[in-house]
Amino acid sequence: MKSHQTTQTMKPATAAKKLGVYLEATPAEFQEGVVSRAELAALQADPPEWLRELRRDGPHPRPVVAAKLGVSISGLARGGVTDPLTTEQIEALKAESPEWLVHERTVQAEVRKEAVRIKEKQAERAAQTQSPRD
Repeated sequence: MKSHQTTQTMKPATAAKKLGVYLEATPAEFQEGVVSRAELAALQADPPEWLRELRRDGPHPRPVVAAKLGVSISGLARGGVTDPLTTEQIEALKAESPEWLVHERTVQAEVRKEAVRIKEKQAERAAQTQSPRD
């Protein structure tokens, strides 16, 4: 009895998300096809020029824009940024440092600090429940 292994494929949108690029900026053949796991691994290991260029210059999808600006995706929306941005546009925003960006960075820093505090508290509780009581 032979086992037939099927090749797992994904939609271009999923592959673009995993590659951290904006789907609409990718070549037409990428957008119109399907991507196998092996092809995705090859793109990640040895990115072609179009992929290196997209990662370097953009346009970048919202999660990448948010990370580069140090804010959440929700913070981007509150700041009125709904479209993909290029690296140049992101750098211009950083240089301009509008009030909403300063505020959202502060909010994001507080969220991260609170996440660390909660994690430490959970670790402390876990240590207490595992230590023998006398």
